[in-house]
Amino acid sequence: MCVPGCMEMVHKRLSRRGFFKGAGVAAVGAASFQAFAPPRPAQAAPASFSKVVDLTHALVADFPTFFGTPQLEVEAMFGFEKDGFNVNKWHLVEHTGTHMDAPLHFSKDGLSAAEIPADQLVLPLAVIDVKARAAEDPDYQVTAGDLEEWEAAHGRLPEGGCIAMNSGWGAYVATKTFRNADAEGNMHFPGFGIDATRLAMERGLVGLGVDTLSLDRGLSADFATHYAWLPSGRWGMEAMANLDEVPAIGATLVVGAPKVVGASGGPSRLFALV
Repeated sequence: MCVPGCMEMVHKRLSRRGFFKGAGVAAVGAASFQAFAPPRPAQAAPASFSKVVDLTHALVADFPTFFGTPQLEVEAMFGFEKDGFNVNKWHLVEHTGTHMDAPLHFSKDGLSAAEIPADQLVLPLAVIDVKARAAEDPDYQVTAGDLEEWEAAHGRLPEGGCIAMNSGWGAYVATKTFRNADAEGNMHFPGFGIDATRLAMERGLVGLGVDTLSLDRGLSADFATHYAWLPSGRWGMEAMANLDEVPAIGATLVVGAPKVVGASGGPSRLFALV
């Protein structure tokens, strides 16, 4: 299903040109660095789809947050009955709800959300299902071996694309299990391990997505994946929804990222064209 002209637009976006120039990667722990070649254009895919899957959670004031306190307040400025129109003022922390981590989030001078080129926001989507492993171990980290196992089943990860972790955590979004904090305040939810992150970089991926509150697992003390992935010019997406409705390979991700100057990220609307 597609309105007139959108097929041509999708095809154009999928025939993308290059990625951020001069991308380097921050290593973990000590301040050592390992260079990765910049991603090349994603391979063109058929510009057709039969359904649109919304990968975005509805954002409400009590949406669970990494820091445990509300990060959204909606204040009514004008109301229809009194003023004839509605206008609200939002008091919002950037990293709330289904949201983007821009390179600037974990780097001194990386790209802000507004600076990410539009043609890097329509891209092939790969989904790795680790629900069974996460059910056994809430602290599970996606490994390079997991990605290699995915490639053995589905082919090479799509260069210039996004890989999203489906841990099943989206089902917990309205419960305390989404943060899964223990008595000491330590959170227990899955994320990407650093070896998987480095392999994704070697494969030339652009985006890294999770259905949890962080690219790193909840117990992470060093944010190794954040510090490796984001300073290299790539972006992340956290608290993704409905990944069960997307195939392991073949979908196109459309990212409605915030275009706010200087933003380190922000709530985003995500669609998978399947």
